[in-house]
Amino acid sequence: MSIAIESKNLNWTNNLRVLATVSVIVVHVACDILYQYGTISNFTWWTGNVYDGLVRFCVPIFLMLTGALMLNKKYELSDFLKRKFSRIILPFLFWSFFYILLTVRSEFLVQSEKAVDIFNRAFTLLIGGSSFHLWYIYMIIGIYLFIPIISKWIQNATEKEILYFLGIWIFALMLNQPIFAAFRINVDLTYFTGFLGYLVLGYYLSVKSFQYDARRLKQISVLLLFLGALITILGTYFLSTAEDCFNEYFYGYLTFNVMLVSIGLFIFFKNSKISNPTLVRVIGFINKYSYGIYLVHILVLRFLVSSGIDYDFINPVLAIPITTLLCLLLSAVIIYAVNKLPYGEYISG
Repeated sequence: MSIAIESKNLNWTNNLRVLATVSVIVVHVACDILYQYGTISNFTWWTGNVYDGLVRFCVPIFLMLTGALMLNKKYELSDFLKRKFSRIILPFLFWSFFYILLTVRSEFLVQSEKAVDIFNRAFTLLIGGSSFHLWYIYMIIGIYLFIPIISKWIQNATEKEILYFLGIWIFALMLNQPIFAAFRINVDLTYFTGFLGYLVLGYYLSVKSFQYDARRLKQISVLLLFLGALITILGTYFLSTAEDCFNEYFYGYLTFNVMLVSIGLFIFFKNSKISNPTLVRVIGFINKYSYGIYLVHILVLRFLVSSGIDYDFINPVLAIPITTLLCLLLSAVIIYAVNKLPYGEYISG
């Protein structure tokens, strides 16, 4: 099995990253609908469930791309920590400041607080997360700390050894699901659980040459996509109906159904090509600023919602994609503008 990805084959990763970036925004546009189960119309709730259920692959795909693009390289530890972490940390701190500012302002707007109280609150927000979507950055920082170690292992591992890791990882994830609680054993499989497995999975799928042709691989990937998405959407509906409130179990990024969708999508894009020159340029632009778009898009969504543009400003079937595209456009423009400022490339993302 080859362990190198040729640069000429990297375009599909850009396409996939852009889709994941757009999908994150869809998740955050539609998610408010789901928690209103029983208080809104069935049509509106189902619209949110379908949109959100179709894009739960976003976080796994980001992690799989990280594995595909980073685990095949050799790193000097000091150089890796200096270059890679600065690209993540500086934009993260910069945009965290804005989320902290908004939170502190809203909390203390009508209160008379001492400067030390404001500072302590700001520090608490930075440590714990100044916005809900930044959990991913805290998680990926931990992942990055391990990359120089796991990359050395995976580049020297045989295919059988990589499959050994993935097999135990999937088994451990299955045992952690409530439905399999009765089958849990006392063997500690903690080291094989969590998001790290998606990096190894992404690396493996990116370098693995399957025996099927591209057409057959696409058919298989579409089947995986369909099955995984169907389980996510219908499973969420049935659990929510049974409990008479929204149950997000099948939305979990570490569930088998979301993993199926992620694998199918990864394989599909690896064996697909986008040739339209206009679309290629748009994808290239969004891909370049995808990290910054992720960081700033919640600020933009707050602005849109305060302006009356959200999932129900018109029919939600149209409102969700329109709000998503507006958020994507404004976020990209903001990051592009910040990037053009002096030293902006260090903080834009």
